[in-house]
Amino acid sequence: MAETVHSNLDVSAAAVVASGAQLYPVGQRESAVDQVIINANKTPLSAEKRAEILAEPGFGKYFSDNIVRAIWTNEGGWQQPELVPSAAQAGGMALNALHYGQSIFEGLKAYRHADGAIYLFRPEANAVRFQRSAYRLALPPVPTDLFIGAIEALLRQDHEWVPEGPEKSLYLRPLEFGSEDALGVRPSTHVTFALMASPVGAYFPQGVKPVSVWISDDFVRAAPGGTGEAKCAGNYAASLIAQAEAAENGCDQVVWLDAIERKYIEEMGGMNLFFIYGKGTDARVITPKLTGTLLPGVTRDSLLTLAGDLGIPATEETISVAQWREDCASGKITEVFACGTAAVITPVGRVDSKNSGSWTIADGQPGEITMKMRQALVDIQTGAAPDVHNWMHRVI
Repeated sequence: MAETVHSNLDVSAAAVVASGAQLYPVGQRESAVDQVIINANKTPLSAEKRAEILAEPGFGKYFSDNIVRAIWTNEGGWQQPELVPSAAQAGGMALNALHYGQSIFEGLKAYRHADGAIYLFRPEANAVRFQRSAYRLALPPVPTDLFIGAIEALLRQDHEWVPEGPEKSLYLRPLEFGSEDALGVRPSTHVTFALMASPVGAYFPQGVKPVSVWISDDFVRAAPGGTGEAKCAGNYAASLIAQAEAAENGCDQVVWLDAIERKYIEEMGGMNLFFIYGKGTDARVITPKLTGTLLPGVTRDSLLTLAGDLGIPATEETISVAQWREDCASGKITEVFACGTAAVITPVGRVDSKNSGSWTIADGQPGEITMKMRQALVDIQTGAAPDVHNWMHRVI
């Protein structure tokens, strides 16, 4: 393996953007797929059962027949990756990840185009973010060629699990965790990288619907110097109580505020937020700027580029709760949406909170610019529009 690892992992994503450099540059997509040892599942699911699942896959309910895993040790570094049956497990009750939280993950999708070919969307960007997360959690970064090669190997073996149909895809979950089976607060000397796949249906099977959000006044997702930029398990565990509070107050999702002044908007659940000012040709887009506490989303980065392609000015700024409320009341803010891998774009229709009141964004329905940007991105991912930025990577 070439074991290519992005340079300057100690530089935050916020600092990279502030320097004017590209956060996720499109580069060579080296692959170690030929290094993957194939020990595939000898009793895969039947074609009939798989077809039944793919007809209504839901999200994260089912998994393909195989996974890819690789082991890292202090003495030997990254070992040769292996494709094995999905039922294969690693480690015991003393796993470092269970006790001390050394665990990170990623999320990306494989798309089946109309001609039957299977593509990935910006896999090298997810590889870079995975490496940044590893650095922050004192884990060995997974080389880009291993990351992409593992995905290619799994897709070649389990390609029949990639569903056909509008907005269906195979969700890919790379995972890295401390797998040393011993107690002791220190970086794990044994680390496991694993890749699993789950077929998913359309996020909005009945059409795109706006969500309601609850502003969290009592809980903080991330603080400066913390793990906000990392896609680590602990961030999600700590968010669940706030998400439960949102549900108790009749809202679908939680919106996080900054940890210092407790007034600036950061993100929604595990998704980045966008605010649209104006309408039609006068529309412009604002998203909270990266500060070291926000997750630097690949979808977020892509939409900032697509906005320019569509002739919509886009900027990264700070926006407060008060500004959000007042600009909605005055009509300046016409649309709000969140973005991420799972839903692509989710419109926000209503806001509620304990300390800042409640309000509706415009008429509470998905807006024109929101849907235009969503369609533009989905069209590229599914092959319905030209890939002018070289974002798509063909696997099969």
